[in-house]
Amino acid sequence: MKVIDHILYRAVGGLFRILGGLPPGLRSCCASALGRFAFRTARRHRRIAMDNLITAFGNEKPRDEIHYLAQQTFVNMARMVFEIGWSLRLPENRYDDHFTFTGVEYYRQAEAKGKGVLLLGAHFGNWELYPIATYMAGVPLQIVYRPLDAPFMDRFIKDMRTRFGAGTISTRGGAMAKIYKSLRRGESVGLLMDQGADFDTGVFVDFFNRRAATNIGMAAMALKTGAPVVPFFIARLGNDRFHSEIGPELPLIRTGDRTKDIEENTQQYNDAIEAYARKFPDQWFWVHNRWKNLPFCPWPRTNPRVSNRY
Repeated sequence: MKVIDHILYRAVGGLFRILGGLPPGLRSCCASALGRFAFRTARRHRRIAMDNLITAFGNEKPRDEIHYLAQQTFVNMARMVFEIGWSLRLPENRYDDHFTFTGVEYYRQAEAKGKGVLLLGAHFGNWELYPIATYMAGVPLQIVYRPLDAPFMDRFIKDMRTRFGAGTISTRGGAMAKIYKSLRRGESVGLLMDQGADFDTGVFVDFFNRRAATNIGMAAMALKTGAPVVPFFIARLGNDRFHSEIGPELPLIRTGDRTKDIEENTQQYNDAIEAYARKFPDQWFWVHNRWKNLPFCPWPRTNPRVSNRY
């Protein structure tokens, strides 16, 4: 790492710790103000959030509630910044005061099969706190991640995620081989499966009653290795209080038709994520353009753009 990147790495770590050391009430007020400010000023991402929420809940929720949920998405992201710093300062003997669990028995049942476990995650609550949750649950975790472009931020995030013994698997270069090796060792591999996919890496399955390009990686790995897939989500219950929920193993569908198997298993994963998003609609990452890729090409060709309605 270059000298400037090392300096920036230390500066970022110090800044997060300073923010995390603020009194809880002040952290909450600052995060709320920062999130609301971002909601008003980040027009493009505000439009994406509103469009996504209308796609998901347009026939179920009134417009003012959708507007509130879009705003809370930005507040949630601002809270993450302060919570990351808070978690770096939190003594291990106080974890039980702030983190609760349900469903650990489902993980143990899956682990007992001896094929490793694929943990189905998503961008809920503060997903950067997954390593604390898995550490407390005794889950040997390998995190699949995309390296950040800024070396100092990449090192900071990687160090934060691995400080409890979790490993990381970069999506750049030989990721699948490393994942299979981890599963053979009986480890758990965590993937956040709620982001959009390209045509060459995804399949179109339903998500909130609309076709969404979804990565086929988890379904392909489950079919090849027989590793059980277990949903594992984390949500915020209040200031400095988080709940981790592990769901029952999702049954592996095998029909003999690989294309169909990929589609039906991937649909299960989307269904699990959607169910949790409906449970905590203010805590999912709505600013991601989940439905960007369409399963058809309009003619004459148009340049798809986010609407200017909001």
